[in-house]
Amino acid sequence: MFDPTIFDNLKVAFENQLYDLDNLDGLIRITGRTDRLEMSVMSREFAIRFELAAAPGIFAEIRLEASLADLAAEILELKGESPGCALRIGFGMTGVRAETDCEKIGQILQEIWPGIPLVQTLSRVYGQASDVYDNAAELRFGRKINEEQMQDISELITHALRTLEELTINLHQP
Repeated sequence: MFDPTIFDNLKVAFENQLYDLDNLDGLIRITGRTDRLEMSVMSREFAIRFELAAAPGIFAEIRLEASLADLAAEILELKGESPGCALRIGFGMTGVRAETDCEKIGQILQEIWPGIPLVQTLSRVYGQASDVYDNAAELRFGRKINEEQMQDISELITHALRTLEELTINLHQP
């Protein structure tokens, strides 16, 4: 009989809550989904991307990752190991001005997600003379999560929605 892994259980919990916010509540629009088994290193990755239905343009992405070591520790019930999944939450937006908006983005994310390391990556098409960039802001949680944090998923999603709202208001995007 199939016994779902921590990864599978967390993935389904995120999907259930986010698809309810999309299909039932109409609060968000899910715009992308990835469910990958990386055969070269035997790892799993799940990502789901969404935006506010009333204010598209800035997206959030919740990403779960489980390495071979995590999956093996769980399936083989290895003593002394703490299996779980890495969690990352990202926010993407276009038309960002590096000198002014990156600081605002950092302040918003640190206010809503205090103590979580933030990395902002800017990109633009080479050859286009412009001072605006695409910004990928990613929160990297320093510890693995497992089923003991299942009850925190709704709060995490609420924080992601609040972040989308604050970014939309403060960056003046539609």
